[in-house]
Amino acid sequence: MDIRPVRPGPMTVADAAAAARRNQVPLGIAYMVGSTVMFAGGNAVVKWQLASYPLGEVAFGRTLFAFLTVAAIVLPRAGWGVWRTQRYREHLQRGLSQFGSMLCWFLAVSVLSLGSATAIGFAAPLFTTLLSIVILKEKVGIHRWSALIVGFVGVLIITHPGAGTLTYGALFALANAVLISTVAIAIRRMSMTESPETLTLYQMIIMTLCTAGLLTLGFRAPHWGDALMVALAGLGNGIAQFWWTRSLSLAPPSAVVPFNYLSLVWATILGFAVWGDVPTPGLAVGSAIVVASGLYILWRETLRRRRPAVPAPQRA
Repeated sequence: MDIRPVRPGPMTVADAAAAARRNQVPLGIAYMVGSTVMFAGGNAVVKWQLASYPLGEVAFGRTLFAFLTVAAIVLPRAGWGVWRTQRYREHLQRGLSQFGSMLCWFLAVSVLSLGSATAIGFAAPLFTTLLSIVILKEKVGIHRWSALIVGFVGVLIITHPGAGTLTYGALFALANAVLISTVAIAIRRMSMTESPETLTLYQMIIMTLCTAGLLTLGFRAPHWGDALMVALAGLGNGIAQFWWTRSLSLAPPSAVVPFNYLSLVWATILGFAVWGDVPTPGLAVGSAIVVASGLYILWRETLRRRRPAVPAPQRA
């Protein structure tokens, strides 16, 4: 039997939700890792297609199939009641932030290598942690702070900061990192009242409508093989979006977002296999550092989860 000190006053719904999330950090991490695999494959397809088709067309195709995938997963299980919400404005704001993030990512990956764009995007966990402290009032200990800082040092090793670092593509990659951080924080706040299914569906439909507007900027009739690739990228992106949102609803962003670092491993493998991008020593060393920092956070979270609750001593 779990014996814990009695808290003064009744536990609120928010307290119960927060406790449930703290107890599901490993599951949240597993969802995040799975999403990185799906996102990496989809991003490789996007980079390939952007060389031949307008950005708006690629964005709309991928987002449309992602939305249809999410709807096919969610609606049979949750029913039409999943659309019920009292937070339409917050859904719109989050969807627009996600759309802006995707647009910045497409612009970045169109001119940078897949590995470079991914590496610069790894500033996101640092922004997320800062926003978690300022907005969510989360307590981030010295161990997690240290792991995040070390991970960012790994990113610096990869990107070789100096003259010419902040290029057109790099600026868009950095903007993507900032916007992704705001989305992560919004999910964390909204998950108190919104289910992952509701969060993902509203996000995807808003992004589909926004990308449809980009079709006015240019359209080229696709080859059937290219259309199939974009459809598969959308399918994988839809699954990844659901897993990513599920991850952020199960655990604090500062605990699960660092596992986006694993995207660098997949991006490096795909970059070499598809474009012949040979990993540099800096990329190899930096990748090892950022992955190690994520694994260290997992180890710390596992220890904290297993540690028995002990009442804090009262101050005189």
